[in-house]
Amino acid sequence: MRCWWLAVAAMFCSLISFAQQPDSTYRFTRQDSLRGGQRSERTGYDVTFYDLNLNVNPATRTIDGSNTIRYRVKEPFRRMQIDLFGNMQIAAIMQNGQKLPFKRDGNAVFVDMKDAQPVGQLREVKVTYSGSPQVAKNPPWDGGFVWRQDPNGKPWVTVTCQSTGASLWWPCKDHPSDEPDSMRITCRVPNGLTCVSNGTLQTRRPARTAGQTEFIWTVRYPINTYNVTLNIANYAYFKDEYRSLDRQALPLNYYVLPHNLEKAKSHFEQVKAMLDCYEKYFGKFPFWRDGYKLVETPYWGMEHQTAIAYGNNYRNTPFGFDFIIIHESGHEYFGNSLSAGDSGEMWIHEAFATYAEALYMECTHSIPKAIEYLNVQRKLIKNQYPMLGPLGVNYQHKDTDIYYKGSWMLHTLRHAVDNDNVWFKALKALATEKKLSIVTTDEVIDFLELKTQVDLQSIADQYLKYTGIPVLEYKVLAKSDKQWEVRHRWVADTEGFNLPVKVRFGFGEWQTIYPKTEWSATNVKFSSGWINFNTDYGLFNIRQVRLE
Repeated sequence: MRCWWLAVAAMFCSLISFAQQPDSTYRFTRQDSLRGGQRSERTGYDVTFYDLNLNVNPATRTIDGSNTIRYRVKEPFRRMQIDLFGNMQIAAIMQNGQKLPFKRDGNAVFVDMKDAQPVGQLREVKVTYSGSPQVAKNPPWDGGFVWRQDPNGKPWVTVTCQSTGASLWWPCKDHPSDEPDSMRITCRVPNGLTCVSNGTLQTRRPARTAGQTEFIWTVRYPINTYNVTLNIANYAYFKDEYRSLDRQALPLNYYVLPHNLEKAKSHFEQVKAMLDCYEKYFGKFPFWRDGYKLVETPYWGMEHQTAIAYGNNYRNTPFGFDFIIIHESGHEYFGNSLSAGDSGEMWIHEAFATYAEALYMECTHSIPKAIEYLNVQRKLIKNQYPMLGPLGVNYQHKDTDIYYKGSWMLHTLRHAVDNDNVWFKALKALATEKKLSIVTTDEVIDFLELKTQVDLQSIADQYLKYTGIPVLEYKVLAKSDKQWEVRHRWVADTEGFNLPVKVRFGFGEWQTIYPKTEWSATNVKFSSGWINFNTDYGLFNIRQVRLE
């Protein structure tokens, strides 16, 4: 059983490894800088609303339509950057009834404004476009459209774009630092198909063009551009309801292929227990008015906001839960609600969502079972690249350490705090007080330090900024027949690394020692037998040093 789960996790690692290459050989291109950087063409405006309006034609694998970008002027500018991949054709960019001139630089579009852009005022531009969007070769890790057919030969169309960028299929300000306050997605598809997008379905009606059905979805919260999605198929629909601790009702909406309907009704029951656990640890579901959705897809999964892509074939791990449901739903709290402002800080999304899996095990089973689960994650840590990537260059992480090492970093910080009541209050405060906001790495660590009143910076820096795992070196000296002296120090990259460690002799009581980066000593009570350091509570290695 354990081997099966490790095989699945290993497959996950191998699928992501397509992006791996040594840091020393990686070179950022101009396009990386245009996508990931902040210049006056971007910082001059703040997006408040997107109105995305599309026709999707599965027969020709094309899309066409428009996106209206409403924005507030932050500082004077005369040129605006909008992002749209070069293979997509722009028919016109309009403002106040006038066509605006524009030039392309690869996937970046620079628009020259004709009118003044007064600071504080709301303005709109409308981009009309069409084309055959990039096809995903290996979804969800490779961005693009997925044009498939269901078992009955009917179109099954989806899209993924987390690393590649939302601008592969719709024009937007494709940078994680700017999310619209709300959004509308209008999608027209051939009759007989359903288009499922983010938020709440407002309208389903015959389109003006014969043979099409129009779906209008509204998103009433901020949303990452990469979380915007379309799922088009002959879906069967069923609904359920979750009751929060205060008895409020959250709609649960499920869209699956018809032959999986009965299977899904049973399998998706675990969503309610998961939401119970996440409410306990992270507070209420952050997108309450938009509801919760799972949508069946032909690829493994993705955390599309309130429309989570599900493609795990209704399988549980040997630990008794569906990995995709639990992980991707964890992103609703960390990644979708609380979001990183730069692609180099994606550990904020993935570490917390992966840690949420272990917390789910603790919530539904026990701490020992959660430790067992964490130790499966531990086997997948690579220690080849820092979790914190370079900023401002659309960085794509090269391995899965932002998942598994990130999860273990948070688990380690919990035990550095050494008070579960304090730790879980801090974690819940982070998710609730920072919900629907964009944060940086420093803000996350500073917030946890403030709430726990524990120095966590040097510990977090070791795991985020360096590849090496800290090593606890120790020597043991007998002082009497009942006492021993343990000499210890941390070998780490960060100055002042100060992780406390639990230690005991034999089966005696656990005692806490406080190693520093210089040699120090702790007297411990003697029981009998061997010295044992509790590595279940922290990500570090042990090395015994011979006595001089």
